[in-house]
Amino acid sequence: MAKDSRVALQHFIAALENHLSATMLRRGAEDPNVDRAYLLLQEAFLDYEESLQDGYEELLPFELAEDDD
Repeated sequence: MAKDSRVALQHFIAALENHLSATMLRRGAEDPNVDRAYLLLQEAFLDYEESLQDGYEELLPFELAEDDD
């Protein structure tokens, strides 16, 4: 079951801030802190999206980028 939308939103905002901080403090092209922040941001986005869909039948106006791998 999805989280409460307000809680999911707060986690998403925190993940955005964490990702920005990790990016600004990047230590090289392969910084594991940036990679970890990216994955946490992705997870927080999906949780927020799911909470909106489950709670309000609402969609976000954007999607995650697909990997070319």
